[in-house]
Amino acid sequence: MSLTIRIKYMEKLSYRVAKALLEIEAVKISPEKPFTWASGWKSPIYCDNRLTLSHPEIRSIIKKGLAALVQEKFEGIDGVAGVATAGIPQAALIADYLQMPMLYVRSKPKGHGRENMIEGSMPKGSNLIVIEDLISTGGSSLKAVDALKEAGYQVAGLLAIFTYGFDVAVQNFAQAKVPFHTLSNYEELLETALEEDYIKKEAMATLKAWRSNPAEWGN
Repeated sequence: MSLTIRIKYMEKLSYRVAKALLEIEAVKISPEKPFTWASGWKSPIYCDNRLTLSHPEIRSIIKKGLAALVQEKFEGIDGVAGVATAGIPQAALIADYLQMPMLYVRSKPKGHGRENMIEGSMPKGSNLIVIEDLISTGGSSLKAVDALKEAGYQVAGLLAIFTYGFDVAVQNFAQAKVPFHTLSNYEELLETALEEDYIKKEAMATLKAWRSNPAEWGN
């Protein structure tokens, strides 16, 4: 597949993923009645990619899309690591599709038994691709990356279904020297939502303003 065709395919895939997230209400957009995130941020958008698991066709699109990114963007990958909790099923689907071993990383060590933070077994030094469902600031993702590195693994990069595209996330990943790629993103989502009549044109300015300063938006 030529580079031009590949780029067009990925652009189409980004649109398909964005449209699917809107259709199944994995993404909800509500500028008039903002959501409140766990961080306390007010947000006109809420994304729950776990809902994709209940829809086989969409689940398959995402699985194949993320697997294609593994093969296209990275070389010498020995296995897949999912970030708890929402990244675990996505990682399992990809690992099965690519016939690779898999680990998963807890948010904190288990409080009993072997007190593991990383579950699964692969040789130390294995080169892993980390799977998330969503990137906001990148904090929890990079915490999982650090845990894997401290345990003796190499991390080639991280993949996710969707990113809000916050500057702080781009800076955090760049500082950690961890490349990342996603199937779709906030800008693509807004364009798709407008095209498919999920939002009106008048809402675009508000939605773009939130993305530029989410911590202060709505206060």
